[in-house]
Amino acid sequence: MLTSIIQLYQKAYSGLSKNSWYLSIVMFINRSGTMVVPFMSIYTVQQLHFTIVQSGWVMAFFGIGAISGAFISGKLTDKIGFYDIQVGALLIGGILFLVLGYQHTFLSVSIGTLILSICNESFRPANSTAIAHYSTEETKTRSYSLNRLATNLGWAFGGGLGGLLASFNYHLLFWVDGCTNILAALLLLKLMPRAKIKKTVKAATNIIASASAYRDGLYLIFILLSTLFATCFFQFFIMQPVFYKIQWHFNERFIGFLLALNGIIIVLVEMILIHKLEGKRNPLTYIGTGIIVAGSSFVLLNLLPHTAWVALLVVALITLGEILSMPFMNAFWINRASSNNRGEYAALYSMSWSAAQIIAPAVGSQIIAHGGFNLLWWVLGSVCLFSSTGFLILKKFTHPNKQVVIATEDIV
Repeated sequence: MLTSIIQLYQKAYSGLSKNSWYLSIVMFINRSGTMVVPFMSIYTVQQLHFTIVQSGWVMAFFGIGAISGAFISGKLTDKIGFYDIQVGALLIGGILFLVLGYQHTFLSVSIGTLILSICNESFRPANSTAIAHYSTEETKTRSYSLNRLATNLGWAFGGGLGGLLASFNYHLLFWVDGCTNILAALLLLKLMPRAKIKKTVKAATNIIASASAYRDGLYLIFILLSTLFATCFFQFFIMQPVFYKIQWHFNERFIGFLLALNGIIIVLVEMILIHKLEGKRNPLTYIGTGIIVAGSSFVLLNLLPHTAWVALLVVALITLGEILSMPFMNAFWINRASSNNRGEYAALYSMSWSAAQIIAPAVGSQIIAHGGFNLLWWVLGSVCLFSSTGFLILKKFTHPNKQVVIATEDIV
C-alpha cells in the first residue's frame, strides 16, 4: 500500500522540466517572505496610528497597483521577455519593501504602497509566461499545480513567521519581505542563466492564436466569469474567519487550523489529482465542476449545524473546488495564447484576481450589513452557480482540437 502511494506521487511529479522546478523554488522563496501585505492593515492602525478609513485606502492603493502592475507586465513581457521582468520585479520590489518600512505619513505610505505594488505584482504575469514556456502540452497543468503548491507552502510559512516577527517588531516584516525578494532574484539568476530566444514558426495543437488578448471575445468572457468566482473564493479568507468567530464562536487557534488545512490538502492532493485528470477532458469541464463544488460549500454554512466537523467539511469542499478549477484555468489561457501574446493573456488573468481581491471585501461587507451572513452565503452560492454554468456554456464555443500555425519560441 505504501509502495503504491509512493509510486503515485512519483508519477505525479515526474516529467516536469528542470526549469519548472527552478521557477517553483523561486516562487517558494518569494512567497515565504510575504509578510507585509497580510499585516499591513494592523500595522498602519496600531503602529502608524492611521484611521480605519486611511488604512482601507492604503490597501486600496495596493489593489490598484496590483492591477496596473499586471497590465504593464503583460505588455513588457511580450516585448522584452519574461526573464528580465521577473528579475527586475524581484530586485526592485525587494528594495522598495525596505524603503516602505521607513515611511510613516499617510501620503508617503500610500504612494510607496502603490509603487511597490505595481512593481511587485508585475512578477506574476512574467512568471506565468515562463511556466507556460518551459512546459509541454502534456505537463502544462501540472507545472502550474507545482507552482501553486510552492505558493501555498510559501504563504503558510511566511504567514506563520510573519505573525511571530510582528509580535517583536513590525519593522522586521519589511526587512524579511524585501530580503526574500532579493534572494529570489539572485537565485533565479543563479539557477536559470538568461536564455537566448529565437522565434520560429511551427504547427501547434490546442492553441488558438489571437492578435491580442484584449480583443479575444471568448477570453474576455472567461475573465469575467473568473473574476466572479475569485470574488466568491476570497470570502473564504476574508469573511469566513470572521463568521466562524462571531456566529459559531470558534477560537482563533481552530480558525487558523481551518485556513492552514486548505494549504495542507492542496499539498497532499493537488498534484496527484491533476496527474489523473490532465488531458482527459476539456479544461472548462473541470473548471465548471470545481466552481459548483466550491459554491456548495458556502451554501452548506446555512444548511448544516454549527459544529467543527461541518467547518472541516466546508474547507475540504472549497479546497477540492479550488484544486479542480484553478490549475485548469491556467491551462485554458495557455491554450488560447501564442508566444507573441502570452504576456497579455497572463496579465489579464492576474488582473482578474487582483480586481476580485479589491471587490471581495467591499461587496461581502455590504451584503452582511444589509442581510447578515446567511444572505452572503446564499449570494455566493448563486454567483458560483452562475459562473459555473457560464464556463460550461463557454465550452460549446471553444475548439480544443483546432490546429493553427503560430509563432513559438525555442531556447538556443
